[in-house]
Amino acid sequence: MKRLTQPGLLLLIGIILPFTVPAQKDSAGYFSSFDKVKIYYEVKGTGNPVLLIHGFTGKGGDWKRKPLYDSLLANGFKVIIADLRGNGLSDKPHEPGAYANDAEAKDLMGLLKYLGIKKYEAVGYSRGSIILARLLVFDKNITKAVIGGMGTDFTNPLWPRRIGIYEALMYDSVKGYDDFRKRIATDGLDRLALAYQQKGQPSTSKEELAKVKQKVLIICGDQDEDNGKAQDLQQLIPESKFVSVPGNHGSASGSSVFAMQVLSFLKK
Repeated sequence: MKRLTQPGLLLLIGIILPFTVPAQKDSAGYFSSFDKVKIYYEVKGTGNPVLLIHGFTGKGGDWKRKPLYDSLLANGFKVIIADLRGNGLSDKPHEPGAYANDAEAKDLMGLLKYLGIKKYEAVGYSRGSIILARLLVFDKNITKAVIGGMGTDFTNPLWPRRIGIYEALMYDSVKGYDDFRKRIATDGLDRLALAYQQKGQPSTSKEELAKVKQKVLIICGDQDEDNGKAQDLQQLIPESKFVSVPGNHGSASGSSVFAMQVLSFLKK
């Protein structure tokens, strides 16, 4: 009997059991955005895609410490996290224009296209909700959204809190922010990049929100009015509902109740 050489054996196996490449469940890496800024991302799971958008001074990996992240995976969702430009492992341009004209929303839309994701749901918290509002305006591929920790204040393009934080990061002479500036330094964050994020932070008008057609969950801590009243925001978005959960702005998104409410909304 003629002995098969290794190539012949591999060919025979390939005929009987055709070679297949297993689907990639998890991935991580960098995406080069529209202006060549590199955005760090991670993908985990294989189900319906859910994009999680972090808040100011945060990073995508912050979601891993919250019950929502594991709850989504346990319930069969594909979870996408990313470090918004200026944060985490993503590039941190030191030009104010790099954060203007909805750059962060463009980054996320480009990332999803790069990942081959056509339809997705999204959850934002705090400043992440501000960026999510822009996705609701621009991206027809988003099917559902959860806006967390946000009232109506961001609809004002001259929002005093945004301007105050920008000026406090730019100038040490601005009083009342010493502890905030100290935390930025202690945590090793890029102060100038954070300042430019505030300078270029988008607002979404009440008129734009009134045209949003997707189903939206507005969720906020019962002790949180840091960014205005979430109930008022719910009144601006036609297909939305409001849910209150225990906690303040810093703690609400890390609760199991928050995770349960978001999961219930996304599974409907």
